[in-house]
Amino acid sequence: MGALLAKAKAKPSIVLVVCCLLLLPFLFKSSSMEEQKATWLWDASLIENPGKVLDFCKEQEVNVIFLQIQKNVEAEQYRKFISAAHHEDISVHALDGKPQWAYQEQQKEADQFMDWVLDYNRKASPEERFAGIQLDVEPYQLKRWERDQTGVVNEWSRNMEEWTNKGRNGGLYMSAAVPFWLGKIEAVGSSGSLSRWMLGRFDALAVMSYRDSGQQMVDLSKEMLNQADQLGKSVWIGMELGDTKEGDHVSFFGKSLPVMEEEMKQVYRLSDSYSSFAGLAVHHYEAWHEKIASADPKQEQSSMRN
Repeated sequence: MGALLAKAKAKPSIVLVVCCLLLLPFLFKSSSMEEQKATWLWDASLIENPGKVLDFCKEQEVNVIFLQIQKNVEAEQYRKFISAAHHEDISVHALDGKPQWAYQEQQKEADQFMDWVLDYNRKASPEERFAGIQLDVEPYQLKRWERDQTGVVNEWSRNMEEWTNKGRNGGLYMSAAVPFWLGKIEAVGSSGSLSRWMLGRFDALAVMSYRDSGQQMVDLSKEMLNQADQLGKSVWIGMELGDTKEGDHVSFFGKSLPVMEEEMKQVYRLSDSYSSFAGLAVHHYEAWHEKIASADPKQEQSSMRN
């Protein structure tokens, strides 16, 4: 009789455990279901209509905007836009950079950008402040890179140390846009790859793994994802939507919207196991908006009314 009672009491417990196991996928979403994204916004004049930009970003699950800093845009416009983005749980990072900034002789221009952002944040209220800075320097575009790569890397590295120190002292999240092949370049003093060196100093890197295939984009980013996993840093996987001269294989410009969106999902599926994966970084807002609008005439008309 006692054994029968014990079995009877055990059955509800077993049922409860089974139910909990079935509910686990719904209680704890995997990172692949949290498809957060970043995007680059190069034309800062567009923030004069914050509703249009932010509505689009919300629809596309963008949680970070890399916003180009332009002198013809008043600080008040940045304050209004960042405040509106803050209320939508979207972080805005100040964006700028030129290949020449790798040179020590050009350090002053980069410092002026950094100082402008820090001064702006000091004067702004908390919800109006930039959350971080992204540097897009790309010194490999310089002619000197081919004949003196080591020299350029040395100067660039010294500058990056100063930028990251200054940014962190100002409470800014520091990131950089980098090519996928950065791991093939030796760091200063041959202390490992330049990608690992940069991950050690920046909070995150946006890898320009531009291909028209989700599988290829992840494959090109694996080395930095692995390094970032080890260092506790973050990596955005970049995707190109613009019309480039580098070949059809680097951009989704000529691909249909359903094909592009399926490849985006593929990136999230394949990157789910990396703790460092921060999401897709889409280059860029203007091309993305145009692609969505051209595929949906009703949305294009709605955007025109806004």
